[in-house]
Amino acid sequence: MFAGLFAVFAAILYKINTDDTDISQDAFASSIVVGPDAEVLQATVADGIIFVLVKEGSKTALLRIDPVSGKQIGRTDFVAR
Repeated sequence: MFAGLFAVFAAILYKINTDDTDISQDAFASSIVVGPDAEVLQATVADGIIFVLVKEGSKTALLRIDPVSGKQIGRTDFVAR
């Protein structure tokens, strides 16, 4: 019984830790323009979009960037009210 339970957990851990996705380097732009005074705080890829959190002086913004072309497709500015 313990061997069967161990085998199931081992299979689950194996499936979680193996990455079958083949992302080529050609899928991403070689450079992305974020602004002259922008400091990149964080970047992540989700749903085929690069999300970049930048700080420009005292302002913070979330940029949505197309990974293939490197062009900005959206911007959300964070404002205090």
